[in-house]
Amino acid sequence: MANPGYGKRSAPDQHPRTAHDFAHLPPREAAIAAYLDRLPDGADISVKTLAKTLPYGQCALGTALNRLQQAGHLRRGRERLDSESGSTRWITRSWFSRTARDDDWWAAFTRGDVPEESPSRRPTRSRAHILLAALGRTAPVLSLSAAECVALAPLLTDWFARGATGEAVLRALTEGLPAPVHHPAALVRSRLISKLPPEPGPEPEPEPSPPRRILECAECGVPGRPEALPGGVCNGCRGEHAPTRPSALLPALEIHARADGIRAAMSLKREEARTPPRLPPRRP
Repeated sequence: MANPGYGKRSAPDQHPRTAHDFAHLPPREAAIAAYLDRLPDGADISVKTLAKTLPYGQCALGTALNRLQQAGHLRRGRERLDSESGSTRWITRSWFSRTARDDDWWAAFTRGDVPEESPSRRPTRSRAHILLAALGRTAPVLSLSAAECVALAPLLTDWFARGATGEAVLRALTEGLPAPVHHPAALVRSRLISKLPPEPGPEPEPEPSPPRRILECAECGVPGRPEALPGGVCNGCRGEHAPTRPSALLPALEIHARADGIRAAMSLKREEARTPPRLPPRRP
């Protein structure tokens, strides 16, 4: 057995046990599923513990449990437990179902709203009924009977339909309670009616995004920016062409002439540097 509060948990509303419950599974998975089905709630079904009693290794058992989960017989997760002192803790859960369930059923089970499978079965309590039945744990003076929970559940369903969370409902029902509370059901009914949140308004329409557009020339169809298409026609179709830039290169003869001039000027400067300057004649 696992530690108290942990271990296997049987899913509700399972079909009666038969010899063909797991015939759709491979032999190894069918044998493991039949073993899990016969274990009592609270049994340790971890891979390490199962490997001590079953003729399979931990890797094989891990693979088999994953396949049982894919087949709808097993779900593993966490569940929140609220103590009478107000503390909250999350514990690991492993829920096993002899009857294979689809994803929608497991999703409803997780929400606490398991759908009823047949009229002969005991009706499954709704989310509203579960909250009202547990109301006395949060506020003992608001403990309700089963009949009162059934009568008040439709009022609470309206809260959930308008997006209220369980925490919001509990605050609305338990904050600022009078002392003493003479009629719990009447007080709960009054608060469920008077504090019912408004219906959510329509979602604001998103602001229209600026249109993404591009223009084309009416003559040739070439795309371009609006400023490049005055009157809707490009420069080419209007017969306008960009002016031709003059060539940056000089003719060869002019280049040679300029080079000769530069060389002559340099030679003259060198000659002047070698010739000493003439002094003016002295006066008698």
